[in-house]
Amino acid sequence: MNKLFALILALVMTPAIVALGQTTRNFSLENIIQRAKAQSPASLQAETRKENRYWQYRFFKSNYNPQVRLNGNVPGFNRDFFPVVQEDGTLAFRERAQANTLVNLGMEQPIALTGGNLSINTNLNQFNDFDRSITEYNSTLFNVFLNQPLFAFNQLKWDQEVEPLRYEESKREYVEEMEFISRIAVDRFFAVLDAQINIQIAQFNLANNDTIYKIELGRYNIGTTSEDKLLQVELQLLRSEQDVSQANLDLETAKLQLRTFIGINEEDEFLLTLPDALPDFSVRLGEALEYARNNRSDFVAFQRRKAEAEQEVARARGQRFQTNLTASIGWNNRGFDLGDLYEDPNSQQRVNVSFNVPIMDWGRNKARMRTAMANQRLNDYIIAQDEINFEQEIITEVRRFEMLKGQVNITRKADEVAQARYNVAQNRYLIGKIDITNLNIALEEKDRAKRSYVAALRSFWSAYYDLRRLTLYDFSQNRLLYNPDSEVFETN
Repeated sequence: MNKLFALILALVMTPAIVALGQTTRNFSLENIIQRAKAQSPASLQAETRKENRYWQYRFFKSNYNPQVRLNGNVPGFNRDFFPVVQEDGTLAFRERAQANTLVNLGMEQPIALTGGNLSINTNLNQFNDFDRSITEYNSTLFNVFLNQPLFAFNQLKWDQEVEPLRYEESKREYVEEMEFISRIAVDRFFAVLDAQINIQIAQFNLANNDTIYKIELGRYNIGTTSEDKLLQVELQLLRSEQDVSQANLDLETAKLQLRTFIGINEEDEFLLTLPDALPDFSVRLGEALEYARNNRSDFVAFQRRKAEAEQEVARARGQRFQTNLTASIGWNNRGFDLGDLYEDPNSQQRVNVSFNVPIMDWGRNKARMRTAMANQRLNDYIIAQDEINFEQEIITEVRRFEMLKGQVNITRKADEVAQARYNVAQNRYLIGKIDITNLNIALEEKDRAKRSYVAALRSFWSAYYDLRRLTLYDFSQNRLLYNPDSEVFETN
């Protein structure tokens, strides 16, 4: 009996999947999650999306800053024949060789309040007629130009409403993505851990059934057991061998999936340790809902979606008719030398109001407005339902989490009881007090209890990281996972 226990213990403590001469590393659940967040392809993708959204926000911010531009046409040379209308109405084609060079330097400032644009400009235009040896200059020495749409849709104003919400939403989404990566890492971790447990169970059962087969064979030879019981034990032994082979294949597959997800390329073998030390904390439903409302990207998205619906109504209203005001004031001059441009320049003023008002559009503007307003109401209904669904998800997750904590304790105790019962059943079988059928029942219950305990741990840790993702709050450490005042990237 002592030899049997020693053999079983050796097989359980020495996994057959570790190749001779290889280094075996032990990883905890926290190790795997840290690796997944730091180097997994999913985390790298999330980091890239975070950077992309940051620069999109920087681009939006730049729309409200003054822009200094230099543009022109240098040179603008033209040699061709062009038509000239004669006194009798006929056309005569004349040759020309000319150059027209233009350079303009200006500073533009968008006006977010009104949606207009104010610019300050200066330009120089040089004209050369090579056939006639004429050179002439024209310049706007200084010009202030205003372009102001009237009663139109103000994109700058609405961007100030929507884009900060979109950026804030993206920062929170990044934290949620990292928590979701943790959640997937939990699944991959326990897939490997399940396979480790299964192979340990299979190896234990194989050694146990091999010993039992030898015992039954000895009893059969002396006539104390029947051939039927011997065949039953032999069949159980063959199934155990098959279980070990399948368990080895499942373990390698689960390990490959874990390596792929977290980006482990090392060839060394590794073993995962059972995360049976649970954090001791409780979750109050009211607190969970409050953290979710304050931290989750969904609630920022609700505000953004409402603002976008209002924006579309404003856009439809601004498209009913088009009116635009342009005005400028400055000084300009002409001359045959550059110095002539600065002698007694002329005052320059321009004002223009253009409009486009539909007289009969067969209800086009009305249909556009009603469509935008109907979409706004529909959006409000959808958001209201999404808010209800989101709060219901939080409520369900909090209650599920509290239930799972108790379930882990129950399954842990059941595992201990089942193991003790199997030990008793094994001893009784060895002294002939029970038959092989009752021993197999105790064995199956032991294995089932162990798997139930591991499954309860898996459900608990999955719920734990789901709760973190849904609230962006770590209840075990009493800290926020998201800092609203943090910037995603430092400005270079």
